[in-house]
Amino acid sequence: MDELGSATAYPRDPRGYGRSPPDPRWPSGAKVAISFVLNYEEGGEHTPLNGDDRSEAYLHETSAGASPRMGERAVTVESQFDYGARAGVWRVLRLFGKRGLPLTAYAVGRALELNPDVGRALAEAGHEVASHAQRWIDYRAMPEAEERAHIAASVAAIAATTGAPPVGWYTGRVSERTRRLVVEHGGFLYDSDSYADDLPYYVRVAGRAHLVIPYALDSNDMKFAMPPGFGTGADFDAYLRDSLDTLLAEGRAGAPKMLSVGLHARLSGRPGRAAALARFLDLVADHPEVWVARRADIARHWLATYPPEDAPA
Repeated sequence: MDELGSATAYPRDPRGYGRSPPDPRWPSGAKVAISFVLNYEEGGEHTPLNGDDRSEAYLHETSAGASPRMGERAVTVESQFDYGARAGVWRVLRLFGKRGLPLTAYAVGRALELNPDVGRALAEAGHEVASHAQRWIDYRAMPEAEERAHIAASVAAIAATTGAPPVGWYTGRVSERTRRLVVEHGGFLYDSDSYADDLPYYVRVAGRAHLVIPYALDSNDMKFAMPPGFGTGADFDAYLRDSLDTLLAEGRAGAPKMLSVGLHARLSGRPGRAAALARFLDLVADHPEVWVARRADIARHWLATYPPEDAPA
């Protein structure tokens, strides 16, 4: 079939679940599953110290309108990333630990190599450590063999620092071949390199069903570093509460969904933003209609509830 809408001619799926999304049957009858994601990237960003030809120009306090420095370090930018590794990550982990809430860490392999104590702390607390690639860079122009090697290096770095290989994957700045290479490597329950839905879904990769747990960039503290975005912690808190209210209403009406909340150690780890995060954590910690879950838990639940052979169309 050669029509525009065929999988061969047009590999995207703009229809999704349509008017009747499946009931995810979240545990204990929850109306919303919330996945908190802590992006741990510090040290894996662009810097000549990592052999790059430029400094990092993305997602830091002075990134709006910034250009990379070619052939030289940006020491002040590096220090902002170092804040996330030295202070921010520990503040965020304390907030979750105090409330007994789980999270998924998207961990860059190089970042854990530079600060393995973070990987150990995540594992000791029972958090999921998913791979965020070996470096926090754009993979779209990287040769396939090199990207394949980076996938293997990331898995090895996470296994070495946490005691177990990752079962989840999120590159972020992907190449067109990233998902295929992740599936080829094997060992993953899911990837999150999609923003296409409020529920998990399957795709076909190399002739097999592969689970996607979509991520989100709107309910994400990255908006503190991108215009137009959040100006204060209260803005972030209000946006998360509005998101939760909308999804709770849909869940109560018979269509439960999931909410991804993206955090970064160097952003939400700052005191003023951490205060807003704490308020939202207090809201959901004992909410009777909310399931706070690691992404691996959501993946396992979906795989058991809707095995690939029984998956909703």
